[in-house]
Amino acid sequence: MASSTAASPTLTPRLRQIASALPFIPFAIILWFMYSEVVASLAMDWWTDEGSSYGMLIPPLVVYLVWMERQHILSIPSIGDLRGILLVLISCLMFLVGKLGAEFFLTRESLVVLLAGLVWCFWGGRRLRALAFPLLLLATMVPLPVLIYNKIGVPLQLFSSATATSILQAFGASIYRDGNILQLPNTTLGVAEACSGLRSISALSIGALLVGYLTCTRIRTRTILFLLAIPVAIALNVVRISGTAVLATYHEELAMGFYHAFSGWLVFLVSFAILMMVARGLHRFLD
Repeated sequence: MASSTAASPTLTPRLRQIASALPFIPFAIILWFMYSEVVASLAMDWWTDEGSSYGMLIPPLVVYLVWMERQHILSIPSIGDLRGILLVLISCLMFLVGKLGAEFFLTRESLVVLLAGLVWCFWGGRRLRALAFPLLLLATMVPLPVLIYNKIGVPLQLFSSATATSILQAFGASIYRDGNILQLPNTTLGVAEACSGLRSISALSIGALLVGYLTCTRIRTRTILFLLAIPVAIALNVVRISGTAVLATYHEELAMGFYHAFSGWLVFLVSFAILMMVARGLHRFLD
């Protein structure tokens, strides 16, 4: 009798945990049927599109951030709020519009909105605020719509080409620009869509969000860091194009081969290092 009496208190918390998880089971089943195909297509884009490959790092990173903050999150009282149904309805509308209009962006982002709505419904607004950044970071795993990508990408191509040409001409280089085509003395260099800098902006902006969250304490400084990521990415992409043009003048094969592939990673690492230094400066003087 003593052993059964001593065992019962240890079973009660487990039973409570199981009982508290039961309401989520129907939603998990619904989510599986609704989003299994959506998540599969998103994962395929990550795997096949170099510009979207950063997305596969976002979900594990979000899980890690939530795990780091688990004690703080679980210390907040769980008080359900029916106002979260509004976000659930918005996510369902986004999913429906995305399906009917074959718009992958809306369909994929509706999953993040739905998760936010469920957190609000079952755990309350305070826990939703604690999970706001992980949910925001999770939303960045979805690539930009093709329409927006093209709308921004083409002007960035022309701007990067024009700026690189002006820099090289200022240093006395013989170069002529026709649109996004750079005419060099012995070769022609085309600034492709992949070299527009938009991919660097996307990746570096996400990096700025993460660095700002880990380094800075105020929303003001985090916002400044995020906004600074855009000009930093554009400036270093112009430097990359300029370096490619200079190298192509003397060694075209090296410029189009090893340097072109290596410089992309190098530019991102330098950009990220600059962001880290800026973040520390913002934290020191503005936080």
